[in-house]
Amino acid sequence: MDYIEAPRYPADLKRPFTDLPALGNDRLALIVHRSRLSYLLLNRFPYNPGHLLAVPYKEVTDLEQLTPAGRADLMETITYAKRLLTAALKPNGFNIGFNLGSAAGGSIAHLHAHIVPRWNGDNNFMPVLGHTRLLPQSLEATWERLAAAAARLKKSKRTKRK
Repeated sequence: MDYIEAPRYPADLKRPFTDLPALGNDRLALIVHRSRLSYLLLNRFPYNPGHLLAVPYKEVTDLEQLTPAGRADLMETITYAKRLLTAALKPNGFNIGFNLGSAAGGSIAHLHAHIVPRWNGDNNFMPVLGHTRLLPQSLEATWERLAAAAARLKKSKRTKRK
């Protein structure tokens, strides 16, 4: 019920993928990771628990509008998302992709990639027949799990460097 009743975005956000990183509160924005040119946040309308979005800070609508460095950073962020979700949620697989343009299902005109963790047997009859998704965990609880896994990954990376 917390998920159903929660506001989707603060009312004053007109361009969420541009405005959310500027909030100054990653927990409220559901941002789980920031790189130099892009960031990861939990999808507020997830297909599965842990559904992340990789978003460049630069407001563009197509991959070709990013610089080569921007594309490389976005791909590194997507790769990090997969590693993070594996550490935190241990999925059996992933769906990773872009919806480019409204005909492809793009609902926000700001380039973003979907990283959706998948588990064997996670596609039950509810999304198919009832156009309803069941999420066993709140977005805030998922954010907590991902933040803890991110801290472990960061600590592991520092230990390997020494």
